[in-house]
Amino acid sequence: MAKKLSLVPLGDRIVVLPSEKEGEKKLASGIIIPETVDKEKPAKGEVIAVGPGKYEDGKRTPMQVKVGDTVLFSKYGYDEVK
Repeated sequence: MAKKLSLVPLGDRIVVLPSEKEGEKKLASGIIIPETVDKEKPAKGEVIAVGPGKYEDGKRTPMQVKVGDTVLFSKYGYDEVK
């Protein structure tokens, strides 16, 4: 039986499960667009865990996203966890 990993983000952090990469695309004209062309585009994924929010002026500010939401994120705005 596989051990299930439970992630609980702190503060205003979220955990996102990235969508599968699409890889190469071939246009109807036969032109092949390599995967590297899409690297600058935002990635898409599903929120699988949400922190409680951050404290601001002594009050906790709730998160704007919830588990199950689909989000876009920059390739520079995350740390990969395996």
